Amino acid sequence: MSETAQATAKAAADSHSNRWKALTFIALAQLMVVLDATIVNIALPSAQQDLGISDGNRQWVITAYALAFGGLLLFGGRIADLWGRKRTFVAGLIGFAAASALGGAATNEATMLGARALQGAFGALLAPAALSLLAVMFTEPKERAKAFGIYGAIAGGGGAVGFILGGLLTEYLDWRWTFFVNIPFAIIAALGAYFVIREPSGSRNRSPLDIPGVVLSILGLVTLVYAFTRAESDGWGDSTTVGLFVAAAVLLAAFVFTESKVKAPLLPLRVITERNRGGIYLSLGLAIIALFGLFLFLTYYMQLVKGYSPVKTGLAFLPLIGGLMVGSTQIGTRLLTRVPPRLLMAPGFLVAGTGMFFLTRLEIGTSYASVILPGLVLLGLGMGTAFMPALSLSTHGVEPRDAGVASAMVNTSQQVGGAIGTALLNTIAASATTAYIKDHIGGAGSQAQLVQLEGQVHGYTNAIWFAVGILVLAATIAFTFINTGKPEVGPPSGEGAEDEAKIPVIAH
Repeated sequence: MSETAQATAKAAADSHSNRWKALTFIALAQLMVVLDATIVNIALPSAQQDLGISDGNRQWVITAYALAFGGLLLFGGRIADLWGRKRTFVAGLIGFAAASALGGAATNEATMLGARALQGAFGALLAPAALSLLAVMFTEPKERAKAFGIYGAIAGGGGAVGFILGGLLTEYLDWRWTFFVNIPFAIIAALGAYFVIREPSGSRNRSPLDIPGVVLSILGLVTLVYAFTRAESDGWGDSTTVGLFVAAAVLLAAFVFTESKVKAPLLPLRVITERNRGGIYLSLGLAIIALFGLFLFLTYYMQLVKGYSPVKTGLAFLPLIGGLMVGSTQIGTRLLTRVPPRLLMAPGFLVAGTGMFFLTRLEIGTSYASVILPGLVLLGLGMGTAFMPALSLSTHGVEPRDAGVASAMVNTSQQVGGAIGTALLNTIAASATTAYIKDHIGGAGSQAQLVQLEGQVHGYTNAIWFAVGILVLAATIAFTFINTGKPEVGPPSGEGAEDEAKIPVIAH
């Protein structure tokens, strides 16, 4: 055997033996990114007071992150394919840690908003690189199922963990620790990734960067996310809101047209037009709309109606996290190699919808144990079972050079889904609350206060009914679009660099 062949075999063996250690650091980084989407929500009132942020501008602490993250995801995925996923992953972690330090040390509004935008930008580098590393490192079906089971549990449950951690840090330490807590996460993950991850050779896409595609995708996605944010605060009929949606549609249509014409597109249309991947992106985005809307309403319900503290509210979400872990790492992982993915995803979304249905029974005096607990458990089990095959299939059949941008599409569908869920369901809830109070208000004093609370709960349950319908639609799309069979169990991967670089083919 030649020296080159020996070196190649050794690199493949190292990559194979280190993959589970690498998963630890990839999962840690993903947890940090998902946590950051919700952890700051709990700390926002305290940060607003300390930094003198106006009520009109406080939403920008959340929006600045969402715009940078959602707008730059496709670009981040392409950079991972071009520059190397390990290098992009480590750079994203270092940048995220620096931005978190800046946010924690902020002394005014401008510094805080700048830090949040930087967090979003580096998160957009980090998230697609993490998922695409899994795609090219875990190629044997059973190992892949386990790896994506763990990743799926974190992707689904991290938001709820953010509420718990945010409550604990804000209540017992200081709001600044919701930023500083990212720094040890990022440093440990970056050091671990640098020394452990061995990216398979031959999986980069060295085509020149599609500059028109980059510009149009960033402008289109930023405009779309901002339009939904604006709709939540100013209403769907507001002329600026409507104008933003029209502009987003024009920009994204121009982006698709450009991608169909250029030689080396930012997002090769083959990534999204394949029916299985298209079904994944669409159904997953819909499920996130329902899930993020529920996070918002249950947080309001527990704190404003039931009078829970931030810590107690966070702890109340624990059954959801437990359900997600079981659904993803046990049910989904064990069944993925035995049944077609659509027979996991569609029933998973329907079980989650059943959990949502439980939560439509919320009233002012509802018992946590009889309604909220079983609802959260079923929601977690269903989402965990569906997320796991969805994330695994998100890079189904793609060439290794497209793994980064295919992974970015998953994150993009989740990010846009979260923005839509918060804006759309919040608008539905607010309209139902206003109508209820108008119909039932008649007295004053305590009676009026009671009607106000009843109106709020009525608004929440109306919006949750919509979330039930959205999950049924997600199940229908998953069952209709996804027609791939169960993964073929072949020989263990890692026998050579070429095997290592291949994305597994799933039998039809």
